[in-house]
Amino acid sequence: MANTSQQYDSIIARCRTLFNNKMQDYGSAWRILRLPSLTDQIFIKAQRIRSLQTNEIRKVDEDERSEFVGIINYAVMALIQIELGVVDQPDLDAQKAVSLYDEKIAETKQLMEAKNHDYGEAWREMRVSSLTDLILQKLLRVKQIEDNKGKTIVSEGIDANYQDMINYAVFALILMESV
Repeated sequence: MANTSQQYDSIIARCRTLFNNKMQDYGSAWRILRLPSLTDQIFIKAQRIRSLQTNEIRKVDEDERSEFVGIINYAVMALIQIELGVVDQPDLDAQKAVSLYDEKIAETKQLMEAKNHDYGEAWREMRVSSLTDLILQKLLRVKQIEDNKGKTIVSEGIDANYQDMINYAVFALILMESV
């Protein structure tokens, strides 16, 4: 599992660099996005991945990797929004945003390590397309929870679903690099 930790960190380092660079370009304009908007952005990316996996013809020369990175970064933004709430104007400088990013990733990686221990790295035998489907399933769950105004009876909360999406996307990127 030490290898998984290193691979995880390598993927996240690339995602974090992109997040930081976009913070330099755009600031924290994303702070105005409500959770359903972030969920929809992730949904668009997951649907695009599924299309790329099923369609033989591509009209835009991109692969799934950039979309998985987008899922990771939007899900981290969602976790930050859950903690801080939505604002009317951008309110985070790049340093604070990246610090919050690191905090949310550390929590998410800790969850991954616990689940990875219990599941015995079963994800390594999965197909990338299955991980895509699991992300889409998590998105549909989040949409239902959002439609229920955040109320659940027995289910984990929205934050756990975003964390699972991050971890599934990292796993997919690791698997894609392994072939």
